[in-house]
Order: sequence, then C-alpha cells, then structure tokens
Amino acid sequence: MEYFYLLILGFLILLAASDLFVGVSNDAVNFLGGALGSRIASFRTIMIVGSLGVLFGSTFSGGMMTIARSGVYNPEMFTFDNLMIVFFAVVVTEVSLLNVFNKLGLPTSTTVSIVFALLGGGVSMACLDIWASGGSLLELAQYVNTTKCTILIFGIICSVPIAFVGGTVIQYFVRLIFTFNYQRMYRLFGGIFGSLCISSIVYFLLFKGAKGSALITPEVLQFLNEYTTELMLAVLGCTFVVFQFAILLFNMNIFKIVILAGTFALAFSFAGNDLVNFIGVPLAALDSWDIYRASGQAPTDLMMTALHEPVRSNPYYLWVAGGIMVLTLWTSKQAMNVVRTTINLSSSDRGDHEQFGSSLLGRVVVRHSIALNNIVQKIMPESMKKVLDSRFEPIPVKKGEVQLPFDAVRASINLVVSSILIASATALTLPLSTTYVTFMVAMGSSFADGAWDRESAVYRVSGVLTVIGGWFITALVAFMTCGLIVTLCYYGGLVAVLIVMALTVYALIKENFFPSKSEEDEFREASTDPQEIRNRLNTSIVEIYGHSVELFQESLDKFFAGDLKGLKRAKIHALDAYDEVKKIRRDYYNMARQEAGVDQDVCHYYYRALTNMKEASFELEKTARLIHDHVANSHRIYKGQLQEDLYSLVPILRSIEEVLVVYQQKDVLDIQELDQRMRYAHKAVDQMQANLFARVGEEKMSLRSTELYLSILQLVRDILNRYNIVFLMQRELNKQCKKRELESKK
Repeated sequence: MEYFYLLILGFLILLAASDLFVGVSNDAVNFLGGALGSRIASFRTIMIVGSLGVLFGSTFSGGMMTIARSGVYNPEMFTFDNLMIVFFAVVVTEVSLLNVFNKLGLPTSTTVSIVFALLGGGVSMACLDIWASGGSLLELAQYVNTTKCTILIFGIICSVPIAFVGGTVIQYFVRLIFTFNYQRMYRLFGGIFGSLCISSIVYFLLFKGAKGSALITPEVLQFLNEYTTELMLAVLGCTFVVFQFAILLFNMNIFKIVILAGTFALAFSFAGNDLVNFIGVPLAALDSWDIYRASGQAPTDLMMTALHEPVRSNPYYLWVAGGIMVLTLWTSKQAMNVVRTTINLSSSDRGDHEQFGSSLLGRVVVRHSIALNNIVQKIMPESMKKVLDSRFEPIPVKKGEVQLPFDAVRASINLVVSSILIASATALTLPLSTTYVTFMVAMGSSFADGAWDRESAVYRVSGVLTVIGGWFITALVAFMTCGLIVTLCYYGGLVAVLIVMALTVYALIKENFFPSKSEEDEFREASTDPQEIRNRLNTSIVEIYGHSVELFQESLDKFFAGDLKGLKRAKIHALDAYDEVKKIRRDYYNMARQEAGVDQDVCHYYYRALTNMKEASFELEKTARLIHDHVANSHRIYKGQLQEDLYSLVPILRSIEEVLVVYQQKDVLDIQELDQRMRYAHKAVDQMQANLFARVGEEKMSLRSTELYLSILQLVRDILNRYNIVFLMQRELNKQCKKRELESKK
C-alpha cells in the first residue's frame, strides 16, 4: 500500500506549489495595496520591495508549522493512513476554494480556509473512526484540540474589530495632526512620525518575530532578548535624527521611506504568518511519511503521536516556497484583480463607479450612522466643529488631475498598523488572518478620513459586508467540503482519490490557464479628441444595437420554446448588457474632468446618444424579466400567427443593423436608406398591434397574454425611437468633426 501514500504525498507537494500560486494571488493585496494605492513609487520598485519582504519573511515561518501538525486536532488519536487522507482533503479543499474567490476578485482568508478545512477533515475522520469502532460521539472531544481551536477562531474573529478600530483611531489622530495638506506640518513632525513607524516595524519584525526564523541562531536570539530596550532606543533615536535632518536640509520625503518600509514589513509579516497556510499541510504530510518509514509499523496501526514533537523546518523548503511566492507576484493577473477590489473600496474618489451595489443591511447601517452623526453634531460646540472641519478639509482636486485612492499619510498607517498586528500574532504563533487585518485596517483608515461620504457610504459598507460575509461562508464551505472529501476517500479508497485529483487538476488548469475574456474589464482612457470620441461612439452604436437585437431574438427563442432556464440566462445577459452600456456612458464624465476639456457640443452628443442607448437597454432588460415571469407562472405561450409576427421583427431590426455595419466599414452613412428602414419597422409594429386587437376575441387571449404581447411591441417601439435620437446625435457629431477637419486644413 505504500504506493497509495506516495501518490497522495506527491500530489500534495504539487498542490503546495499551486496553493502558493493561488494563495498569493488572493493575498497580494495585503502588502501591495497601500503602496500601489498611494503611488508613492513606481510599480517596479514596489514589486521589488514586496518580493524581498516575501522572500526573507518566509524564513521566519518555521514556528507556525505546528498549526498544521497539531494545532487543530490531536494527532495521537489518528492513524497514519487516516491522517494522510485528511491532509489530502484539506489541501484540495483550500486550493479549490481560493481559486473560486480569486475568480470572483474577492479577497478571502487563507487562514480561515486552512483552519476550518483542518477542523472539518479532522472531525469527519474522527466520526468515521468512532463509527467504525462502535464508540460514542461523546469521544469526539478527544480528537479535536479544543483549546487551541478556540484560541485560533477567537483570534480570527477578534482581529476584525481590532483592526478596524485600530485603523480608525490611529488614522484619525494622525490626520488631525498632519491634515490633508500635510506638507505644512511635515517639517515639524515628519521626523518623529517616521522614526516611530520604522522603530515599530523593527521591534515587531525582528525582536518579536526572530524566534520563528530558520536563520537566526540561538546566540543572536538571546542577545536580542537581553538588549531589547537599549537596541530599540538606539533605533528610535538614530532614525529620528537622520529623518529630521534629511527633512530640514534636503526636503526628503519620509513618507516614501515609511511606505516602502511598511510594504517590506507587511510582505515579511505575511510570509511569516501565512506560509503555513500554503505549505504547512504538505510538510506535515512529508513529516508523517518519514515517521511512518522509520517506525516499521503498518499504516493502520501507527498512531501519529510524533507530530507533537517540535518542528524542525528545512530552510531550503522555506526558501523555495518564498521563491514561488515571488514568482507569483510578478506573473499573476488574478493578484491585480484582488488588489483592485480593496483599493476601490477604500478609495477617496467619489465620482467613479463603485464596485459593489447597495444592500438592505448597508442602507440600514448608513441611515443610523447619519442619524447618530446628526446628534453628535448638535451636541458638539461650534468652535470645536470648526477646528475639526479645518483639520479634515480635503485638498481640492485640480481639473485633469487624477485623484489617488488615498494619500501617503493613510498609506503609511495602513501598512504600519497592519504589519504590527500581524507580526505580533506571528510572535505568538497565532495564524492571524492577514486578509482580515489588512482589509479592515484599510476600511477603518478610509472611514476616519471621511472617504465614506453620502455618495459612497452605502456602497462601501455593503462592500465590506459582502467581503466579510464571504469570509464566513468560506469557513462553513471549507468545513463541509473537506469533511465530504474525507468521507468519499475513506470509503472510495484509491478510486475516489484519483477522481478527486483529476477534478482538482482540471479546475486549476481551466481557471488559471484558460480564463474567460469577461474576467477583466478593459480600462478605457478618457479622450478629448473629437475624432476619437466620434470613432468610439460609432463603434459603440454598432456593437450595442447589434447585441440588443441578439438579446431580443434570444428572449423570443427561449419564450416560444418554453425554456425557463434559457429565459433566466437571457434575463441575466440583458442585465449584463445594460450594465455594460452604463459603464461606457460614464465616459462623458471622464471627458469633462480632463484638464484640456472637451468641446461641449461633442460631449453633449456623446452623452445624449449613450443615454438613449442606455434607456433602450433598460427597456430590453425589463421586458426580458416580464417574459421570464410569464413563463415561470405557466401562462400562455403564443403560437401560430402571433408567434410568426413577433419573429418577423428580428429581420426588420437586423436590416437597420446592416446599414450601420456598412457605415462603420466604409465611413459612409446612407441616411435615406436608414430612415426608410426605420419607417418600415414602425409601420410593421403598428400593423401587428392592430392585428392583435382584431384577434383578441378570436384567440381567446387573457389580459396577461395581451399585456405581454403589447409590452414586446412597445419594447421594439422604444428601441426604434431611442435609436432615432442616437442616429441624429451621430450625424450631428459627424458634422462637427468634418467641420473641424476642414478648419484645420485651412
């Protein structure tokens, strides 16, 4: 049977590399978000600093490996063969869950997934073992390390409010000192601020985290422990003197040093705390194999008590793991997706698109917060309000200037506070969720900065609740999924293990090497060139109109086939199309914000054209919902002439699209032909409505069926009327561009 365990062990080692890739893709936001959001340095510089932090931090993770060996369950209660199945199920569950969250672009917790997967796998195997031996479920407590599990879960849950409150309070007082126009106070307090930040980072990384390093010798560790106070005072004093002189004499930007140091520290802390989440279980499986080979016992008889022994991590394994994590940072597109999510939620920009919609709970929280704020404002003296308002007055953004998601002050707080909390947890060998900490610190600091105003608060709160809800769903799903895989492999043996392996490999390859084109939105840079805007509008008209006709035909096809699932998909497609038109329409706002400005007439034509296309798309989405509900309620589906009449609308609408395609290809719009086809389409709809009224009694149509038929005809009318205005705006914009072109030639 040794080949069976070698197969599992080899697969776990391969998945460890994949887990590093998937996990780092999800967690890159933890240490890159602050520096990238503040744009304090070039992308390349930030990536190099983060990479060095990850590489060196991985060597400090040795002490955390006990979590995977004996932190959740009591290994002396499990045999070697059962524990190998648990290890296999845990890694498969974690990699699969993180891959799903990465695809959705949501940051989740690798700590939560690994802890609850270990818990679910251990509990499931314990139940199976108790069941096989005829014991009682009361014995389950002997299998689970309840004390350590309670500490782990309590620490994870507490990290959310601690990180949020810590980020909020510290950011509030720092902003109160520096204000948004921090250059004025910078020369006075920059030196002490920088020295406190650097000293805090050094203390928690080196002096608190050194005991888990595979590189620091016991002699060095003893020296650090004996002279901690003296060394820290030296670091604080030296950095203060150097920074203050650098500010006064050379006007050096200390915030840049703090942010880059914070990026290194947070990457360092992340690797030290989270590496166990990625390779802890495979290394525990490797240690278990070594114990089994040395014991000479049968795999069904060997109890894994030896896993309680202190961990002796091979530094080469840690260096290799750190190298894979660094490689992932530079190559993973999914990592940038997750970074974008967190930066969007904590951004100070109030004009752009919010990533999350509003929710009922988010609205309730915001309304009550506004009411509480109004009470506080009434109680607070006017003089105090004026002072506070002056300290928190944002700097106006100049026209054409790109507003950063957050400034250097907030980026510094995000990085320093997060790294301190995570390094403290690492020193206590507590696998704190780095995602929870960094995300909630960022949310707290943005809240303290007033980034959540009335235009964005409900979306930010809803976004935070969505992400946090995803974390707790992760815990439940990880527990149940791992338990299910353990049960399947326990009864299915080699066949079940091979099937799970095949499905896992297929999912990983499909999602990471063959991603769908819709996973990433293309960035559309605002333009003020009339010709560029004209080309953009012409392309959008052809694409959006053509897609609307396709969706109209899809809805009719599924309606007449009585395909409820197909109608549900058509409804979703129509909603996606509506959202896409809204996104394109927002270009008018970006045009108007450009420093050079855009011709008001050009912006007006673009705005009106896209507004009418948006309204047409909205009507299409609304009608798709009506058709879906009609079939879902088992109402009548049209047959005969009624069906043929509605189907005849598709080629009529296609004929209009043909004129637009020719125009896009040859840049010659046949206005007469276009008007003729539009008039013909209107007449066809009017005739169908007249025919319907004549056949209502003959066809014995109900009010509901008649209303739906008229709604479909009204949809076509709305599309034609809206696009009549669109084509008019298109012609006017063409005239403007040709006029400008002639003037430029003169």
